[in-house]
Amino acid sequence: MQRRRLGNSDLDITPLGFGAWAIGGGNWAFGWGEQDDADSIAAIHEALDVGVNWIDTAPVYGLGRSEEVIARALATTSHRPLVFTKCGRVWDEHREIGKRLTAASIRAECEASLRRLKVDCIDLYQVHWPEPDEDLEEGWAECARLKAEGKVRWIGVSNFSVSQMQRAQRIAPVTSLQPPYSMLRRDVEPEILPFCRSHGIGVLAYSPMASGLLTGAWTRQRHAALPDDDWRKAKNPLFQEPRFSHGLAVAETLREIASGHGEPPGAVALAWVLSNPAITGAIVGARRPGQFRELAPAAGLRLSEAEQRRIEAVLAGG
Repeated sequence: MQRRRLGNSDLDITPLGFGAWAIGGGNWAFGWGEQDDADSIAAIHEALDVGVNWIDTAPVYGLGRSEEVIARALATTSHRPLVFTKCGRVWDEHREIGKRLTAASIRAECEASLRRLKVDCIDLYQVHWPEPDEDLEEGWAECARLKAEGKVRWIGVSNFSVSQMQRAQRIAPVTSLQPPYSMLRRDVEPEILPFCRSHGIGVLAYSPMASGLLTGAWTRQRHAALPDDDWRKAKNPLFQEPRFSHGLAVAETLREIASGHGEPPGAVALAWVLSNPAITGAIVGARRPGQFRELAPAAGLRLSEAEQRRIEAVLAGG
């Protein structure tokens, strides 16, 4: 895969990265149901084998499990990808998640991530959420100190508004932003993406296939069978009506377009996200081998103007 420079860093990343949210499994507030770690490790190996050079995770994904699985995967491959993780979410013995941006918490979280990932330095360290807002400056200043100490190479943010990025920029440069962005969630287009592009901030789009809804694999029967510990069942607005039905309609259009390219619908959804000039890379989650290999061609897929217009027409129908 061709590579793109991430913001103001020296990191050249592939257009697609491995997203490790879902491999955190279930039994936590934003889990994805039961997950086999062997499948997760095989999925990571497959992504690296097809050329992906970065993995994005967070301590809160599975409450430490995702980072630990990544360490196991990297211990059994010759590939050495860039590893991105986050801070700002902590949990207690009851698996209750809290929001922390104090300097002490972020330092402790960084040390814990280094241990779980079994790495000496984190390539990109991101503030997961700007919460609590009043601690944003304290937390970002600590991230800058961790960078100066060499514990992390670059620092970025996730789920920040323009004003929050501006506040962070007054303390230390923001290398990247990680926002949700897909055909079904475009609220970052008017202000946030233009701001990032004009200020040289890289953008890593998460949920580019709308948490799987745009892969073409969903039916009403599968939706009804979602386990209770899959966060999409009750917490993801895209999986609630009437938005779920609209998503199915969009996915069907993507299937028709994808057939002309000999690719799956999800590849079209990813190509659409990557076609935005503000986007540096898209985070693709995979839970078992076969999924990433199928979607990898999206990195080089180009949609015609007619295909783009057809997609906009079905999106407007929602």
